[in-house]
Amino acid sequence: MKIFTIGYEATTMAEFIAALHKAGVERVIDVRAVPLSRRPGFSKNILAASLKDAGIDYVLLKNLGTPKPGRDAAKKGDVATLEAVYEVQLGLPEAQAEAAKMRALAAEKPSALLCFERNPEHCHRTLLLEAEGEGAEVVDLFP
Repeated sequence: MKIFTIGYEATTMAEFIAALHKAGVERVIDVRAVPLSRRPGFSKNILAASLKDAGIDYVLLKNLGTPKPGRDAAKKGDVATLEAVYEVQLGLPEAQAEAAKMRALAAEKPSALLCFERNPEHCHRTLLLEAEGEGAEVVDLFP
């Protein structure tokens, strides 16, 4: 199974959708705990509508997002705290259920995990796939 990842930091909606189309992505799996953004077009409802217009499905799995203490640690560059907080999050039953759903959705059609950070090494989506990707081939997209 192949799973794509993509961040929308420093990109436009047009560039974002073009990168998804170029890779053949048919579904975006939003793994933000809070699916809101100050970046125009990337809050949940408008994002879902833009993706639908582009022929791409949208699914929110917010229990796979990073809790606030983890997001705060990431902003400070405190990777150890981010990893510790996120490990606890992934151990929760609701996160485990959504991780199983993520794998099923990705197996069904080409899917990309979405979060803010452009660089996947600065984002929990890399931690998520290391812990729950079950050996999936990971392809990071850079719009």
